[in-house]
Amino acid sequence: MREFPIPATLPRLDNRPATAGVLGILLLSGAATAFLLWLLYIHHAPAEFHGRLLFLPALNAVLNGLSAVALTTGFIFIRRGEITRHRAAMLTAFTFSSLFLVSYIVNHAIHGDTLYPANNPLRTTYLTLQQTQDLINYLDQPILIITFFLSLSGRFAQHRRLARWTFPLWLYVSVTGVVVYLMLHAAVGANY
Repeated sequence: MREFPIPATLPRLDNRPATAGVLGILLLSGAATAFLLWLLYIHHAPAEFHGRLLFLPALNAVLNGLSAVALTTGFIFIRRGEITRHRAAMLTAFTFSSLFLVSYIVNHAIHGDTLYPANNPLRTTYLTLQQTQDLINYLDQPILIITFFLSLSGRFAQHRRLARWTFPLWLYVSVTGVVVYLMLHAAVGANY
């Protein structure tokens, strides 16, 4: 991979320890993951919200798709050495992913989980995609935030090393989010 010059306008903080920031990110990510697991597997959606905000699953898919587009654009920019545009694209992808997370939480809090029909022949494919997406998302969440932390704090060498892992994982989660939505929507129709 080609090395890019670091712009003079961005601070260089490579010599400061990142341990406290990374530990905070890991603790916050662990708490967020625990909350999401509680929301998905323990919390029961209130019946009075059943017919409200039915657009949220589609919104989630759109936000995932926009995140994938921004990620791909950011990757193209960094390969061309366009650091400022890369940063803007990655911040855009992070914004879309953050909005997705809020929408996802709201959707599951008020609607609960929609199950894929047991008799559908694509159920195994759906569950494989959905479960790998969830697992990678939970694992990638702290890594993604640490990658951003390293970039924003000027630790560009460490950022590049970690981004080589973060990018494909994040892209997989974004793309499979759209595919999982389309598969579930096709299987349950207007109920999702």
